[in-house]
Amino acid sequence: MRARTLILFFVALTLAGGTALLVRSYLAQKTDAEAEALARPAAPQRFVLVAKGAITRGQILKPQDLSWQVWPEGGIDKNYIQTGTRTQESFSGWVARDPFAPGEPITDAKIVSPGSRGFLAAVLAPGKRAISVPVTATSGISGFIFPGDQVDILITHQLTGAGNGDAGHKAAETVLQDVRVIGIDQKLDTKTGEASVAHTATLEVTPKQSEIIAVASEIGKLSLSLRSLAAASSDQMPADTAPEDGKTTYTMDSEASQLLPKPGAGSAGVTVLRGGSAKSG
Repeated sequence: MRARTLILFFVALTLAGGTALLVRSYLAQKTDAEAEALARPAAPQRFVLVAKGAITRGQILKPQDLSWQVWPEGGIDKNYIQTGTRTQESFSGWVARDPFAPGEPITDAKIVSPGSRGFLAAVLAPGKRAISVPVTATSGISGFIFPGDQVDILITHQLTGAGNGDAGHKAAETVLQDVRVIGIDQKLDTKTGEASVAHTATLEVTPKQSEIIAVASEIGKLSLSLRSLAAASSDQMPADTAPEDGKTTYTMDSEASQLLPKPGAGSAGVTVLRGGSAKSG
């Protein structure tokens, strides 16, 4: 009985020792694997350019409409735009040919670059027209107007009315409000790093508005006034408002300078003598 107990004790001791050796060997291998994994440089993350929010068809893209997002290595399509190839800013002024959902990768097949075939057809809303107006460093706000901005169109001209005392006076008038800019020819000179001011701005208008702009450009000098993105609805003019309907605003030169006489002031009167009475006109 005692011999049997001793045999069982030695067997149990042997099994316990073997188990301990196996556990020790396993822990040693796991530690070596973890150390090797820590020493191994992590695989670089791949970033894909995606839509930051919902993008509608015909929307002109701005850098803030796009963002870089980490993408699984196995799910990257060859048409996706990855970091190191292009920047967000390089897509400024492009237009969405098709809508994008938030987080959807940007692809060349669904966007159109300015100046390429199909750009205007993609950016113009149904029933709208595209018309270009000349701009200068001052009339174009020193190059701070970009595609997608909303502007008002002003005209400055000299009054030529006869018989009302207005001849020789100048006036500025807002002829159109809340017009979308869809293209501008401002470019960046990569040699000097200085922006060259655009010479023309292309606007999205209705057929009636295009007629107003065409006539206004022949009357006087056109200027663009940049609108806030948070413009109040009460500050907007109906799309087909004409200058003569009383809803536009204007400013005479006498309002800008107190040294100029008001229109009609100081005009010579006419006195008509009839019998012994006099009548002024």
